[in-house]
Amino acid sequence: MPDGDGVHRATSALRTALAGKPMARFDASCLVGPAPRAGRVVERVENHGKHIEIVWDDNMVLHTNLRMNGSWHVYRQAEPWRKPYQQMCVAIEVAGWVAVCFNAAVTETYRIPDKRRHPGMGRLGPDLCESNTDPSVAVNLLLSHKDGADQLGEVLLDQRVVRGLGNLYRSEVLWATELSPFARIDSLTERDAIRLINAATTMLRANMQRAECAAIVAGKGGLAVYGRNGQRCQRCGETIDCRPLGQHSRMLYWCRGCQQHHDQHQEIQTEDMPIDPHPAAQAYLAGLPWNRNVG
Repeated sequence: MPDGDGVHRATSALRTALAGKPMARFDASCLVGPAPRAGRVVERVENHGKHIEIVWDDNMVLHTNLRMNGSWHVYRQAEPWRKPYQQMCVAIEVAGWVAVCFNAAVTETYRIPDKRRHPGMGRLGPDLCESNTDPSVAVNLLLSHKDGADQLGEVLLDQRVVRGLGNLYRSEVLWATELSPFARIDSLTERDAIRLINAATTMLRANMQRAECAAIVAGKGGLAVYGRNGQRCQRCGETIDCRPLGQHSRMLYWCRGCQQHHDQHQEIQTEDMPIDPHPAAQAYLAGLPWNRNVG
């Protein structure tokens, strides 16, 4: 059984021989998992008890559990091994050195979790708040979104497409461009996408210098639709509506009257259900000037 100090010495020897060097050759007799590729650089060597791990620069990890009979040896190239080849589990060759693991109970590889590889995360899109961001990158990511049936109002909150747009700006930018939040992504033209991203970029960067958010394209300033459900749209006079949308049911605000570009009617038809079913809320909404019956 290898003692703790022996494992630490072996780890130190492996680190000295391998760290910072590209791998020339990798051999394994009983490896579970993919083999590390030649040319990848060994970044670090660590041990946790009798577990020794070698990590490459592509996040590939070789894990060995020495248990009772396992051991790591480091040899100079062409130097004879002190144990027979039949007991070899792994051999790693770099310039000038060969590291060999004998009789390990476990030899396996895995990759360190990386958000950029996660299907639900992926690479982050451009941040429209940053002055050096090229808006055309966001335009291309929007038009090439993988699922063309996804709704525009939901895709705008996808950080893999564009960053900077929260729930408030999603509603305001869609109103500014008169696009329906329920438009399918594959229905957008390049002109639509350019208008949308340009409006978002202008609005975000202008509001970075303000204490309060404002839809600067809304004519009178202030917010055009966000938080104004039940009120009259300042552009067309129709009543502003709201409903939860997307995986996390974020509340979307939009105007049915003027946000009809690429409107998917089957997507926005809802049951005849009041915004707030409480009688007091209904009495208040019925008393608004634009909801009163004019004789």
